Amino acid sequence: MTAAGIDKGRLLRSVSKSGKINRDTLSDWAVWSVVEQSSQQIGIEHFGAHDLRRTCAKLCRKNGGDLEQIKFLLGHSSIQTTERYLGSEQDIEIAVNDNLGL
Repeated sequence: MTAAGIDKGRLLRSVSKSGKINRDTLSDWAVWSVVEQSSQQIGIEHFGAHDLRRTCAKLCRKNGGDLEQIKFLLGHSSIQTTERYLGSEQDIEIAVNDNLGL
């Protein structure tokens, strides 16, 4: 960030063909294009920017992220959509209500 002269705002910025860093943020199209090109270069087929959203959500959940907060992060209007997105399933062996102490 120091080398780029960025002291606030978004980290990812557009770069001109001459190598000058613009103050503008990357467009949705630019992010999609970078992800697609990078995945092809390393040999991953059928990988897109949306897969990064899913991965981010799963990592948040795995590290104790609250389902409701992940819903807000993803912009889902329904918690059921977030559950489907994460592939959430009920764990019968370790039921959440077993540790209530009632």
